[in-house]
Amino acid sequence: MKKIINDPSTVVAESLRGMAMAHRDLIRVIEEPAVVVRADAPVRGKVAVISGGGSGHEPMHGGFVGRGMLDAACPGAVFTSPTPDQVQAAVQEAHGGAGVLLVVKNYTGDVLNFETAAELAEAEDIPVRTVVIDDDVAVKDSLYTAGRRGVGGTVLLEKIVGAAAERGDDLDAVERLARTVIGNVRSMGMALTAPTVPHVGEPSFDLPADEMEVGIGIHGEPGRARMPLENADGIVTRLLEPIVEDLPFTGGDRVLLFTNSMGGTPLIELYLAHGIAERLLSERGIVVERRLVGPLITSLEMQGMSLTLLKVDDELLELWDAPVHTPALRWGG
Repeated sequence: MKKIINDPSTVVAESLRGMAMAHRDLIRVIEEPAVVVRADAPVRGKVAVISGGGSGHEPMHGGFVGRGMLDAACPGAVFTSPTPDQVQAAVQEAHGGAGVLLVVKNYTGDVLNFETAAELAEAEDIPVRTVVIDDDVAVKDSLYTAGRRGVGGTVLLEKIVGAAAERGDDLDAVERLARTVIGNVRSMGMALTAPTVPHVGEPSFDLPADEMEVGIGIHGEPGRARMPLENADGIVTRLLEPIVEDLPFTGGDRVLLFTNSMGGTPLIELYLAHGIAERLLSERGIVVERRLVGPLITSLEMQGMSLTLLKVDDELLELWDAPVHTPALRWGG
């Protein structure tokens, strides 16, 4: 294992300290329990949007804390759910009096621990709503999850509901909007190599050089099939077809296309794949209104990619275009 670390047991804590130094104008980091909080939190009168999950998927979620997106994020150990006390601390730090929306990816540990924290918050008379995203079309009831996994759609969900909360929508409206996004977003990923978790010290699985894993999860869990390596056209087609067919997306639909690196895929390959995806969607009459390309939900150094499609309307586009200022996403005034 070759990694730029000191001790596997302190990777997350040391990384969070460095992140706090690099983005001190945007965030502050509480070390015990570990929470990343918007620098100006709590914002009075604003719904607080909070998410979290295992570390190793950076910039998700801490990199999305800031104006126009998340108010706080809870980083667990690598590929491990945050604890209820982390989520509870995030709620206490971010709650500005208008309630809290918890955005949870559909992994069993995440769901259980966020539910426990929500109950603790409600006992303190803090209004809390929880939404669970399950956008992965690859498999159902995989490792870590009952039902479909939450993957790339999480970034789009957090950006859109974060913008709604920033403009002053109340808790009911923000929750309704979140459920609209969840109902209209689908994703699928693939891997060329396995990630290496620091405290394990060896790749999560063995994948021969001439094979690929299609439908992989963001923790390196198995997907739909292991098969001979294909070229970029074949890979993108194999990912896109199940996504389009699942909702389904049809001619005339307006979409946001998110092409994501799993951590080890360089941008030259990612842009190449994105161009293929746009062409294939155009051939189906599906209109790509917005794009996002980059390593935004990663799996340590896994070489691979995922595609996410969100069906959009004018309101969702307005919220997507709204200003955002976080360590990982920044645009607008």
